Amino acid sequence: MTRPRSTPARRAADRAGRGAEDEAARWLADRGWVVLARRVPGTRGQGAGEIDLIARDGSVLVFVEIKARPSAAAALEAVTPTQRRRLAAAADAWLAAHPGEGAAGVRFDVIAVPPDGPPVHVVDAWRPEGYG
Repeated sequence: MTRPRSTPARRAADRAGRGAEDEAARWLADRGWVVLARRVPGTRGQGAGEIDLIARDGSVLVFVEIKARPSAAAALEAVTPTQRRRLAAAADAWLAAHPGEGAAGVRFDVIAVPPDGPPVHVVDAWRPEGYG
């Protein structure tokens, strides 16, 4: 399968997404979170998506989806059921490769990064089947 061509709009969206991820990672670190990994690719061929950020909130392992959106509602709407399944598959693969990391609990959060203003954090935004 060939990748779609890079267009100016796609490149701009990628830059905005990376900028939002950078801002969200700094914002969480400023609040005492420990960022373990960023832009973790899913397992190819298993329907797993990329995990934007993996961090610790105290002892809880958190998989964070970051969206450059004007509001938390818009960010949540952008995380579709298909994307949630892919993120859960990627989380499963990461946990299998890092045994014991999720022993104290696992959570899936969303952070909306608006164009002007601080990030909006939606804690425990969804629970994939098998978690919770």
